[in-house]
Amino acid sequence: MSTTPSVTDKFSLDGKVALVTGGSRGLGREMVLAFAAAGADVIITSRKAEACADVAREVEALGRKALPVSCHVGKWQEVDALIDKAYEVFGKVDILVNNAGMSPVAPSSAETSEELFDKVIGVNFKGPFHLSSVIGERMAAGDGGSIINISSSGALFPQPRFGPYAGAKAALNALTEVFAREYGPNVRVNTISAGPFLTDISKAWAPEKRETARSAIGRPGNPEEIITAALYLASPASSYTTSSLIRVDGGLY
Repeated sequence: MSTTPSVTDKFSLDGKVALVTGGSRGLGREMVLAFAAAGADVIITSRKAEACADVAREVEALGRKALPVSCHVGKWQEVDALIDKAYEVFGKVDILVNNAGMSPVAPSSAETSEELFDKVIGVNFKGPFHLSSVIGERMAAGDGGSIINISSSGALFPQPRFGPYAGAKAALNALTEVFAREYGPNVRVNTISAGPFLTDISKAWAPEKRETARSAIGRPGNPEEIITAALYLASPASSYTTSSLIRVDGGLY
């Protein structure tokens, strides 16, 4: 009989623990539930404790353990408390997804306040840096793991008035390469560059933006369309993939 793992086995997350920031809604929630369905226990964190608890109940309904934790990832003291709680409850983190993000737009670059600038950089870059550096070091010293940075097409196709956001996501892309080399070979670090998705934020878009996109596929993505890329990077299926950026954006141009 062949000893080659089946395709299903390669995508299995049995026995793994995943931590997903911004995991209470949108793409984060989709990834949380997908990881649980693949066999992982999940730590769900966002700023809203009640929303995290709601998703935790969904994970438990799938037969997996869940830990909801309220955390503002732009504040290192809260990040440290999150890490401590995760390791206290599960003893490890095998998969870290830096998904939390924010993209408010100022009237103009000149009118961007220092408070807004710091908030955008804090959530999109400062938090992922600290989470990845602490957890990545522990992964490297232990059994390894996978870190997935959820970036944005805004870093590849920057637009006016989005300077802080585009810059933070571009920095996150660079951070992927830094940590892939720093914590390799047994920690893999990759980026998913997400395009427009029909999450809660899309409710503020103009109607035509919800139906069409300047892309090869020609439409925004449905939230569940992030799942396969995330499962690939989280699982043994991507054992030879690191320091990579995978565009899940419908072929934007």
